[in-house]
Amino acid sequence: MARFAVVTVSDRSFAGTQTDTAGEAVTRIVESHWPGETVHRGLVPDQMEAITTLLHELCRQQFQLILTVGGTGLGPRDITPEATRQLIDREVPGLSEAMRALTAPAYRFAWLSRAVAGLRGSTLIINLPGSQRGAVECLTAILPLLPHALEIISGGSAHPAEG
Repeated sequence: MARFAVVTVSDRSFAGTQTDTAGEAVTRIVESHWPGETVHRGLVPDQMEAITTLLHELCRQQFQLILTVGGTGLGPRDITPEATRQLIDREVPGLSEAMRALTAPAYRFAWLSRAVAGLRGSTLIINLPGSQRGAVECLTAILPLLPHALEIISGGSAHPAEG
């Protein structure tokens, strides 16, 4: 059984001064794509130790997919990619490249995203932007790839027909 988590990285949401609409939107997409699955929600401030501690714990609990929301830009407190890189064993650069390439025609600043994706054991961690629009568009861009990726990560070997 797959296990999914959405972790919002935001000082303002953590402090309660801003509503986390991006994390909520990402959660709804995951729940609609995988009906019957419960999505674990997490919320941490833009602090390296808080991010790595929660991601490490979710990996230890064998979540199959962790989507982080926020902290991927150029701001001084945008450290989600660095936190993710501290944890992953192997990067999956095609997912980040696809998010940027597929969203940039409509939003040129997508090229400024520093989002990364990678594996820690059998957990796939993917960074999404913090804006609701950006998070939804990036997840939608790679969503068709995720079922196959998760199948392979969990030990499957079937390769779907190209198309």
